[in-house]
Amino acid sequence: MQLYNTLTRKKEAFEPLNPPKVGIYMCGMTVQDRPHLGHMRAFLAGDVLRRYLEYKGYDVSYIQNFTDIDDKIIHRARRENVDWRQIAERNITEYLRAAEAMNFKPATFFPRATLHIQEIIETVQTLMDQGIAYPAGDSIYFDISKFPSYGKLSGKKLEDLLAGYRVEPAPGKRNPADFALWKGWKEGEPYWHSPFGKGRPGWHIECSVMSTHYLGQPFDIHGGGSDLIFPHHENEIAQAEAAHGKAFARYWFHVGFVKQAGEKMSKSTGLFTPITDLLQRYSSQAIRHYLLSTHYRTPIDFEMEHLDRSERAMERITNFLRKAPDPKNPVEEMVKSPELQDWLQKFEQAMDDDLNTPGGLAVIFEMVRQGNEALQAQRGDDAAALKAGMIFLMNVLGFRLEEKERTDLWVDDLLGLIVEVRQILRQEKRFDLADLIRDRLKALGVVLEDTPSGTLWTIKGSPSS
Repeated sequence: MQLYNTLTRKKEAFEPLNPPKVGIYMCGMTVQDRPHLGHMRAFLAGDVLRRYLEYKGYDVSYIQNFTDIDDKIIHRARRENVDWRQIAERNITEYLRAAEAMNFKPATFFPRATLHIQEIIETVQTLMDQGIAYPAGDSIYFDISKFPSYGKLSGKKLEDLLAGYRVEPAPGKRNPADFALWKGWKEGEPYWHSPFGKGRPGWHIECSVMSTHYLGQPFDIHGGGSDLIFPHHENEIAQAEAAHGKAFARYWFHVGFVKQAGEKMSKSTGLFTPITDLLQRYSSQAIRHYLLSTHYRTPIDFEMEHLDRSERAMERITNFLRKAPDPKNPVEEMVKSPELQDWLQKFEQAMDDDLNTPGGLAVIFEMVRQGNEALQAQRGDDAAALKAGMIFLMNVLGFRLEEKERTDLWVDDLLGLIVEVRQILRQEKRFDLADLIRDRLKALGVVLEDTPSGTLWTIKGSPSS
């Protein structure tokens, strides 16, 4: 299997450190806003990479974090006049529901930055003890001039960054491009206690700490959107390798942008389409097909009509699967038969070439074409064998052949909105209306439970929050 490695800028044979074990860290969301199609493209690529490695016989540990403390989360909480934790929890919950609808395999662990504060403090202290980090005001910065290989992932040259960086330096910073490891406390912001004063982690340090906590150092694959190459992933490398004196991650797996109106889909610009909105209109299978029809490293220009075409493409598959006779033997046995080995080999040839999902899908659609020909020629056994092979390969790509009702997501979103409105009423001490909402929902079979971490709701014995 060949994977493109951003670090070396070429395809390389994938050789894990400790086969059959493979460790993957996929940079997750900063949860100041709702998950959108751009997020889901990156996480879908990670999901398919994991599934294909498992298909190849590897035992994969898959880590996907949530950045649940950040400047943007704090600013959003101020605009909405709510606790910053509510912003994080709301968007994490929406992501997890959307990920389930998209049939992403749950991560082995979903770590959060706020649950690794002590390790972050210890790593910052290690960098200070080595003279690589220094205080500036109430914050702690990483001195990039002390890490000569800085820029090796992105291709940026250290001397150019030091000479031409356009960001104004904060008071006490040695170089404009130095980045914060620990941000000193400001009035009204959340904080944790540390040897260097009250504050909170910088953005980059959390991923260096969380990835190595779960996977060790070095580990096999670090992934994320291509927008994270610089500065986020560049800074992760600098922190981890400077702190521990050894390589950080061996393969860097980066996923291309989704563009909307000609620009990168992004929460910061407001140009994004929430994934939950799309799941009201399209099946998760059509969205998966749409995203996998382009190679993961190639940017996508988002248009609704592309999803319309993917919906029709999935109908071709489901129509054949519905018409074809069921295999006489279990699918796992059928795929071992000689008549399916050529198809599996073609599929693997595509996927072994840097996870070429368009090539893998082309194999499946060729099976559909030949399967329909077999049905027309009344060759039921041939059609049944092709059906078994298609089911097997679609499972490798993560397609769910039985679609979850999209109305389930609509109900989840509606209840989330009601809970949010009720929380605002409680903050305004309008307890009569808040209690009325609770009592009316209870009469409908929805039970609310107020807890220190938020309001939980249960429908007919199925908890959510």
